[in-house]
Amino acid sequence: MLKTVHVNGYNNGNGIIKSNGIVNGNGQKKPTLLEKISFKFIEWVGTPYSLIVHSFFFIGVFALKYVGFSVDQILLILTTVVSLEAIYLAVFIQMSVNRNTQSLEEVEEDIEDIQEDVTEEEEAHKVLLNISNELKNIQQDLNTLKKKGIL
Repeated sequence: MLKTVHVNGYNNGNGIIKSNGIVNGNGQKKPTLLEKISFKFIEWVGTPYSLIVHSFFFIGVFALKYVGFSVDQILLILTTVVSLEAIYLAVFIQMSVNRNTQSLEEVEEDIEDIQEDVTEEEEAHKVLLNISNELKNIQQDLNTLKKKGIL
């Protein structure tokens, strides 16, 4: 049976996988340095430490008032930074969704393989039961032939 393997790329419909990275022995793309850093950052953003850092950052932005910045300048800086952060967080969220989707696709493929194996084992079990029944019939026929003295 031919099996299509997904490798952090896409299937072009002809069973050919397009990928833009190095593939390891498991058929999975090795993450680049940038991807590793991105994944670490994604993990960090969801921690209490991230909340603390962001809180201190926003306190620091509002503290710019005491350094001589006007309220209009502070709000402009804050709005710009929050907008940029929102864009980056949306990108990181999409990266995380893509990564989880790929992982789920791999699990689905594994489940399909297991289901095929179970089906094959069920078929083999049925064949063995059939053979067992045939052996019983042959044994009965042999016993009958022995009783009649033919064997």
